Amino acid sequence: MVNRMSGIGLEAEKYDRKYSDINLLKRISSYFKPYSRNLVVVVFFLALYSLTSSFVPILSRLIINELSANQNVFYLSFVLAVILGFNLLNWIFNYFRQINSAKMIGGVVLDLRRDATRATLNHDLSFFDKNPTGKIVSRINSDGKDFAQTVELSIQLLSSLLIIVILLVFMIFINLILTVAFIISVPLFFIIAFSFRKIAREKTLKGQRARANVNSFIKESFSGIQIAKTFRREEKLFKKFNQINQSSYDVNLKRAWVLNAIFPSLGIIQGVLIALLVYFGGFGVLNGIISGGDLYLFLQSIWLLFFPIFTIASFWPQFQAGLAAAERSFSLIDAEPKVKQTNNIIPKNLRGKIEFKNLVFRYEEGKNVFENFNLTIAPGETVALVGHTGAGKSSIANLIARFYEFQGGKILIDGKDIREFDLDAYRRELGIIPQTPFLWADTVENNIKYCCLSATSDDVIDTLDKVGGYDWIDDLSEGLDTNIRERGSLLSMGQRQLVVFARVLLEDPSILILDEATASVDPFTETRIQEAVERIIQGRTSIIIAHRLWTVRHVDRIIVIDHGEIIEQGDHDELMEMGGKYAELYNTYFRHQSFEYIEKMKENK
Repeated sequence: MVNRMSGIGLEAEKYDRKYSDINLLKRISSYFKPYSRNLVVVVFFLALYSLTSSFVPILSRLIINELSANQNVFYLSFVLAVILGFNLLNWIFNYFRQINSAKMIGGVVLDLRRDATRATLNHDLSFFDKNPTGKIVSRINSDGKDFAQTVELSIQLLSSLLIIVILLVFMIFINLILTVAFIISVPLFFIIAFSFRKIAREKTLKGQRARANVNSFIKESFSGIQIAKTFRREEKLFKKFNQINQSSYDVNLKRAWVLNAIFPSLGIIQGVLIALLVYFGGFGVLNGIISGGDLYLFLQSIWLLFFPIFTIASFWPQFQAGLAAAERSFSLIDAEPKVKQTNNIIPKNLRGKIEFKNLVFRYEEGKNVFENFNLTIAPGETVALVGHTGAGKSSIANLIARFYEFQGGKILIDGKDIREFDLDAYRRELGIIPQTPFLWADTVENNIKYCCLSATSDDVIDTLDKVGGYDWIDDLSEGLDTNIRERGSLLSMGQRQLVVFARVLLEDPSILILDEATASVDPFTETRIQEAVERIIQGRTSIIIAHRLWTVRHVDRIIVIDHGEIIEQGDHDELMEMGGKYAELYNTYFRHQSFEYIEKMKENK
């Protein structure tokens, strides 16, 4: 089972792009420009750190040569004191380097996550329909962390280059032949390391996708935990998680094998090279060609060089992890939003006339929801949209709100194409009340003021009175200041919907859209909301997606939609007399809600 799961979810997302290494590096470098000062400080202290680190083996050479000659105690003490001083300076230089490095890397990651989040927020709902939220979160958060690690690796690379240059200069003066032999062997490190480059990039991308799968599944599972518990599916969820988690483990283990195989491979060359240098250097000491101190300095320099050489040689394969993370982040940033504005007109004092002209819309290619759809809603008119599930009722609301982009035709508000309006200013004129209310883990007052942060507590109380009453707030432990927890779980469904109604009304929208806002509330709260809605819709263009009797009995016009087409329209009495689709829907779904029907059923009993 695990093997069958191992490849699932590891494919690229539809919005993923391929970037060349050069383009990625240019793009990454642009994020460092605001932190150029920190970068200069890092390079400065890095150079000092590398310089003092390189002097330690040079001074150690002097001690060894002095021990084999005059053994001047004061001279030896002085050199030891200098070495101690250099080590202290190393700590100081490294401290300031690390501080500025952390500021720079933290700032770059902050900006990268900011841009990725901003780009995500600008997408329409179709983007979130196709891409699980958990994977998006992983791309913003985890990939940003991977990118930060690569930046740190780049700083280590620069330090390693400086140390190599300094030490090689001294090694040439000690013994040119041994130095040349060492330099000739260096390309072997890079040949081996470079051979890992392509597979490292591939394994890293798969590892990041596997991790995103885990994040996505956890997010979805915990969001639906109540359903899972209701149907006793905790064990099934755990087994599914184990499969996905095992898949992530397998993929990232292969990635670790690739990245960690670099160092043992380089270590083989290191061992052979050290053995040869010790062998031939020993002959040089015995024959007086080179002193013991010089051989020590040479070998110590070699040992010090190996780490920076390993860092440089392994840098490119490991750098692929950062490039892969940057590529995923930039793909998210560069993904084109489908909802686009052609102008930035600020709508003012909308009358609320809505026109659909030859509208063409589809969620998926080849499956049109609307084909040349036409409808006009007069300013201040209240219309109810009725029809079977999938008829296109909610799609009309989504298109008016610009949650999705339509593929053809026009939607006009007061004669202006809605694509010409500034999106934020336009949505400020809309009030949308969904069937399922969503609240933040915040206070009641802050949830209501979400649209209007400048509103006062008195404004909130006044708005609550308008939508059905303020009395229930007194039952909360801290009144308006009560934190209602995630998704408003502290409140009943009816109370949540009252908060949503108040939030929308506080913004005083020109156009009101109710997606059967009372379908999930209790009858008592529904009655309160019904009365409030009748007041709220006065003087506003209102669209009500209807499943309840009262909504179809108290509107100016009822529009019956079937498979994306208007098949009937008129008021309740007119449509009942026609005996068509509406009459069928009414008798099937609505009649049993009427007072007359209930009284008749009582009489029959």
